[in-house]
Amino acid sequence: MDTAATAPDGDPVPAMDTAATAPASGEGPASGSPLAPTDPPATPPASGPSEHSARRWLMWGLGVFAYVVAVFNRSSLGVASLQAQHRFHATSAELSLFAVLQLAVYASMQIPVGALLDRFGTRRMVTAGALVMAAGQLALGLAHTLPLAILARVLVGTGDAMTFISVLRLVGLWFPSRQAAVITQLTGILGQLGQVVAAFPLVALLHSAGWEPTFVGAAATGALVGLLVLAALRDTPPDRRPVPTDALRLADMRASVRAAWHEPGTRLGLWTHFVTQFSGTVFALLWGYPFLVRGEGLSPHLAGALLSAMVFIGMGVGPLLGHLAGTWPRRRSVLTLSIVAGTAAAWTLVLVWPGRAPLGVIVVLIVVLATNGPGSMLGFDYARTFNPPARQGTASGIVNVGGFVASLSTILFVGLILDAVTTGGPASYTLGGFRAALSVQYVGWVIGLALVLHSRRVLRRRDIERGIRIDPLHRAIVRRWGDVSARR
Repeated sequence: MDTAATAPDGDPVPAMDTAATAPASGEGPASGSPLAPTDPPATPPASGPSEHSARRWLMWGLGVFAYVVAVFNRSSLGVASLQAQHRFHATSAELSLFAVLQLAVYASMQIPVGALLDRFGTRRMVTAGALVMAAGQLALGLAHTLPLAILARVLVGTGDAMTFISVLRLVGLWFPSRQAAVITQLTGILGQLGQVVAAFPLVALLHSAGWEPTFVGAAATGALVGLLVLAALRDTPPDRRPVPTDALRLADMRASVRAAWHEPGTRLGLWTHFVTQFSGTVFALLWGYPFLVRGEGLSPHLAGALLSAMVFIGMGVGPLLGHLAGTWPRRRSVLTLSIVAGTAAAWTLVLVWPGRAPLGVIVVLIVVLATNGPGSMLGFDYARTFNPPARQGTASGIVNVGGFVASLSTILFVGLILDAVTTGGPASYTLGGFRAALSVQYVGWVIGLALVLHSRRVLRRRDIERGIRIDPLHRAIVRRWGDVSARR
């Protein structure tokens, strides 16, 4: 993996994991050289005997299982949105508020959860998250009023916030650097199996058993997962050198957040996550199902099948993106730009189609949206490679804010626009109303792309300042931008 490869469109050299990304020829910053990063490099897990290798997969499997349940809890309202509107007599804007508050809590918790994760470790955080989500699902199942239902989703968002970045920290501590990019992708993709469980078994149970047994059963499942993680999960391999203890003191948590934020690679990860994730999340979490059923006229079963297909397609895309990111780390932003361009193009095709789009066009949209989740995982790869182990939880928390801020904003505005153009609730949703509402996504793409390009330019300039080898055209472009910025 050649971090010193030259190309006019290349990403900057990662400040971390130089052992994993340096080319075989020895090019790139060497440990102890003037170009080496000031932060201590990540300590790779010892290869250890074969039982340690088996154990790392077991630990990862437990973490992924907990994440599957978290995604199931997160997605459960999306496939039950029409029933929720009837049960709580909610308008479109109020239904959006369910998801917006859940995501707002999730996003606002990411940085403090990341700091707590660096202090308390994965096992405690995942256990706490599972139990809090179980409480939220129990409250939702028993709720009959809108305020109590909203509070229940806030609890789900709080517990959800504790899960994903905790499992990512597990990956960084148990797996060698060369595997981490692919395992990170697999973590995100396999976790989306929770969306499949929400789309099929939960919908079937909801129609056969009713609202209360469905969500009370979900709560019981979450509680059992929390107890399993508490009993069996271990944060680090037995032969791994401990993470530096400075990052584990409460007094240093604020400093860790500042250090992670001031690392330009963390900010590039944040905006990568922002621009790639929101469209697929908005579709899967809340508005995709109503759009397909009410707007495009598909049957509920076909709509559920298409939502599930996003997960399985993403399972194929994720490892490929992980391999490409690990092999060509300086091309990660090219992958980001390609995913965003494809997503915007697919939505444009669907939204401008005269009348309802053919099923084949809808399938194209589903396939493209399936790349959004794996694409957003590239943001965490930036957090991992540009930050030392002691603050990777914090850096991942910062990155994870991006996509969910974009998602909750989009969900809210879609609901507000739908209410403005339709007056009779879900029964009056029209294709034209969905077209107007879903067009708000273009605002997020424009903002996100601008910030990705700006962050990438900042990192390229830092490469030049550090004297890291870079091709002449790339150097000229960055210097030209710098001169323009200085004159401004």
